[in-house]
Amino acid sequence: MSDEPEQPREQPESPDQPDRTQQPDQPDQPGQPGRTGSPGPHGARCVQHPPHGLRGGWRVFTHTPFFPATVLALIVAAAAGLFAGSYTYAMADPTPRNIPAALVSDAGGEHRARAFIGGLEKGLGSSLEVQRYRTFAQAREAVEEQRVFAVLRPTARGGVQLNLASAAGASVAEVLRQAAPKVGQKLGLRVTVKDLKPLGKGDPRGLTIFYMTLAADIIGFLGAIQLSVNVPGLAPLHRMAFIAAYALLGGFVIAAMVGWFLDAVQLPFVHSWLILALTIFTSGMVFLMFNALIGRWAMIPTWLVMVLLGNPSSGGAVSWPLLPSALGAVGRWLPPGASVNAQHTAVYFAHNQHALPYVVLAVWAAVSAGVFLGVDFRKSRQGTVPAS
Repeated sequence: MSDEPEQPREQPESPDQPDRTQQPDQPDQPGQPGRTGSPGPHGARCVQHPPHGLRGGWRVFTHTPFFPATVLALIVAAAAGLFAGSYTYAMADPTPRNIPAALVSDAGGEHRARAFIGGLEKGLGSSLEVQRYRTFAQAREAVEEQRVFAVLRPTARGGVQLNLASAAGASVAEVLRQAAPKVGQKLGLRVTVKDLKPLGKGDPRGLTIFYMTLAADIIGFLGAIQLSVNVPGLAPLHRMAFIAAYALLGGFVIAAMVGWFLDAVQLPFVHSWLILALTIFTSGMVFLMFNALIGRWAMIPTWLVMVLLGNPSSGGAVSWPLLPSALGAVGRWLPPGASVNAQHTAVYFAHNQHALPYVVLAVWAAVSAGVFLGVDFRKSRQGTVPAS
């Protein structure tokens, strides 16, 4: 046996063990102070100081959650003011501008009719767009076709008869009903006021259709928002199918509540139900379109089109001849105005249907759905193209 001490054997390096002979040049090595996130000699981490000054503070603020929250708070506050302002501007003080009216007169009553029309225009501070008809039956047909809001004709006893159509425009009829007796008193004419198309007993101010449409507009895009937030994994066609489903259900519930339970208006139930369903679906499609185009800020243009601009100009609460000219011109081309027009005609003028409101709703729904599907298809194709 040898007295020499036995030399320790070299153990083979395991592949899991790091090579101690290599000195990796890592940016975050322990014991090297001055590097972000690395512990110093006493275990303390070195932290980068935020930039100083107003510009540096703003840069830091924009990268915190407080920045989008602040922007959202400002947008909500502005939306509240715009909401109140738009409805006040359109509805608080409706002013007549150009009111279409029919005149049925013979040679004997022409002078009285002209004097009454002049006094009425002066009292209202606006003009009447007078359309002449040879017979009262022709003038009444014009009322049924919603081309005029009133029919004037001299009476045999030296007076004037004013025939209104509250169902054609409750606010217009109210303005004319209040002004006509005052004008007759000034001119020394006996004025008789009649209503050719009265409103239902449960809806004396003619606001029920407006409220029905408002509910359909808001529920339409709120449902689409909830689907996007709570079920983000839905495929585009499935998302559209569910919007169509709650549109049918929501339209049924609105029509049943107003027509059956409250008995406010005698609705042609199936017709009104389908108009409401189309309105809800169109509103949902409008949100999907803006959501595909601008993402999380889609609520802003949707609210603008459907609520801030669409509902005050719809003619539901204030008839178009009493709205500011810009609102009166654009209202019928927006979904809320088209829906009010379609619903109004279905309820009170069922035998004189017009295609325009249905075309407007269909075009808005089709274009919005097309943009939504097109943007989604483009994004899906970009996601499948391999990176170069």
